[in-house]
Amino acid sequence: MEQALLVKIGGSLKEAGELLDELSAYPGPLVLVHGGGPRIGEWLNRMGFETHFYQGLRITPPEQMEVVEMVLTSLGKQLSEGLSRRGRPSVALTGRDAGLLKARLLDPILGRVGEVTQVNSRVLEQLLQAGLTPLVAPIGLDAHGPLNINADTAAGAIAGALRLPAVFLTDVVGVLRDPKDPSSRFAQLSQAQVQALIQDGTISGGMIPKVEAALNALSKGAPWATIARGAQGILQAVREGTAGTRVVAS
Repeated sequence: MEQALLVKIGGSLKEAGELLDELSAYPGPLVLVHGGGPRIGEWLNRMGFETHFYQGLRITPPEQMEVVEMVLTSLGKQLSEGLSRRGRPSVALTGRDAGLLKARLLDPILGRVGEVTQVNSRVLEQLLQAGLTPLVAPIGLDAHGPLNINADTAAGAIAGALRLPAVFLTDVVGVLRDPKDPSSRFAQLSQAQVQALIQDGTISGGMIPKVEAALNALSKGAPWATIARGAQGILQAVREGTAGTRVVAS
């Protein structure tokens, strides 16, 4: 059997067709985690809410949390349908289902934004054993209700809990020495190298949560984590180490 992978995908449906084709064609088990930032922003705007960010994370006041959860849940169902139609039976979940993701508040400044404290990995393992592909929306649960969790960090936590390699599919080919030069991709980085590149500013902005999620996945038990751009054949290329930036312990 092909190696099982945890794959984090973006939340855009506009370009989802090719990505769903790629995921459906992968011959091994997959656990998927999806984001939904652009669509969440669109719906919040439609409903008259302003969107603010703090250190790269969406501030989520309690009155906006219901919209966030609605959008992510609906999006998960649409992606799940797309995978199922392509021959990969998929089940869309959030952290509410079967206590999948327990979480705690990350920072009071962020409102109802959380971080994962516990993953009910048994639920995901049982779905995989049944031949189903879990598709997880990053909604966690604390004693007061749902929490909005960054999809990259949620993916890292789930990969660690399942001891699966984590693949973070994004819009860049990997970590770049020069953001304007795709050929400057780092093929592999150790944890220490990642920290050094953050310190010197080479890794900055939206890439920081991705590499931090990769490091988090490693610390929780994932054997490796790769940041790569979604394209045809990307999962096999990532496994072979010929695409993306693989982050390893040392």
